[in-house]
Amino acid sequence: MSNNVKLAINLNLDGAYIPSFNKSTNHLSYSKSKNFLLIGSAHNNKEIKIKERQGVSILFFSSVFKKNKNYLGLNKFKLLTNLTNKKVIALGGITNENLKKLSLINCKGFAGISYFQKKTAPQGGRLNYLISI
Repeated sequence: MSNNVKLAINLNLDGAYIPSFNKSTNHLSYSKSKNFLLIGSAHNNKEIKIKERQGVSILFFSSVFKKNKNYLGLNKFKLLTNLTNKKVIALGGITNENLKKLSLINCKGFAGISYFQKKTAPQGGRLNYLISI
């Protein structure tokens, strides 16, 4: 569930995702199960500190390879991972060709739609995505 922790709790989900633009800590007053997982995304030191105050267990940093407005590159990505003790997942532009470069940075894993996306849609026209932490 993205950006709605209260609904995720009410639906008895395993967790929720808090995007980088969400700076609210209202969800901290909600009663949730011990195994409820909060994940969030951050692009700089300020957003990392906000996510830590929000109680996230895992941080997504982007973009490590894809040159967009949130582009970090390997050096800045590594510097940001040193600013937190949370598990960090790399996002953005990960391919088979640059996958080995992830060993140079302090990330616990990676995620990406295009990396896991099947090249052809299965029958029925639906796309399946694999997400693993």
